[in-house]
Amino acid sequence: MYKKFPIEFPLALYYFFYFALVGVYVIFMPKVLLGFNYTKTEVGIIYAAAPFMRFLLPFLFRYFITLNHKVFILSLILSLMSSILFLLTIESFWFYLVANLLFGATMGISLPFVETIALQTLSKSRYGKIRLYGSIGFMAIALWLGKVLSSPIEALYYLVAMTFFTLLFGSTIVFYNTDTKVETVQDNKSFSLLRYPWFWISVFLMQVSFGGFYNFFTIYETAHGISLEVTSWMWSFGVVCEIVMLYFQGSLLRRNLLTILKIALLLTSLRWFLLYFYPDSVSMVFASQSLHAISFALYHTAAISYIFVLYTQKRLAQQFFLGIAFGLGGSVGAILAGWIYGEFMFLIESFIALLAFFALFGHTKEIR
Repeated sequence: MYKKFPIEFPLALYYFFYFALVGVYVIFMPKVLLGFNYTKTEVGIIYAAAPFMRFLLPFLFRYFITLNHKVFILSLILSLMSSILFLLTIESFWFYLVANLLFGATMGISLPFVETIALQTLSKSRYGKIRLYGSIGFMAIALWLGKVLSSPIEALYYLVAMTFFTLLFGSTIVFYNTDTKVETVQDNKSFSLLRYPWFWISVFLMQVSFGGFYNFFTIYETAHGISLEVTSWMWSFGVVCEIVMLYFQGSLLRRNLLTILKIALLLTSLRWFLLYFYPDSVSMVFASQSLHAISFALYHTAAISYIFVLYTQKRLAQQFFLGIAFGLGGSVGAILAGWIYGEFMFLIESFIALLAFFALFGHTKEIR
């Protein structure tokens, strides 16, 4: 009798290619745009478009659309179409901006759907061991393209290829996931961010604090005398620490998730303070990068696991997490980092992470 592989197999491959796709888009496409004579202001507008769509999308799903298997597959198809549109529109800022709006919207649909399935079907320990393939995909594409990329247009071909494989293995997940029960529109309408406002404020502030790291870490370190090669190893070291945490975090996640979030926020504040205080110390910067295991990997898993318990509208809740954190928080964080870039940037971001920590005490009172 025919027997299917476990669902872990397509989940792992989806995560691998989804985050490899993110790697091409985030690491290489800004430089590609400069190669097509985009100004830095235009690049900034382009990279604010996709996160902003991730923020807006959950509100649409709350009232009008249910995130089910068909919508998920459609989002994957539209992701591939938008990546092909990149090839056709990249020489026109306005047409390329429209393609990015479509790309941001579709990317904001597929990941929350898969995260919900992963949390429903896997133990917390297994989730981390499957999710780490996303980190491997991100690092693999970064190292590979950093070595072989010879022209800007090649990055677009890789982007289309990674999107195709994301579609392929994302579609396979639907075949393996036999639970076709979906949340009703009425259930979605009862979803409320205002029920736990301090939690969502904390989520937003946490991601805002990452703005300087994601957008200016390389510039910041090289400006303080660290070579580009060493800085690239610092990036890779952070991802390796993330992978190790994802593999071993299962036992930690059996503890109080809210306490884990608080600890992660405190250590994130410490991480940014170390970058402020020791920007030219290789050993201290590597030490700060080791905290990526907690401030990204452990925090992210604990947050989506906590949201999974907190709300009955689980897919919509994951969409809002992606939208508020990486959408609105990512956009505001990038803009703010550009304004405050300089000696005190990471000191300010350390303070923002500390505010996110204190916000969770307000949430503790909300759930009593």
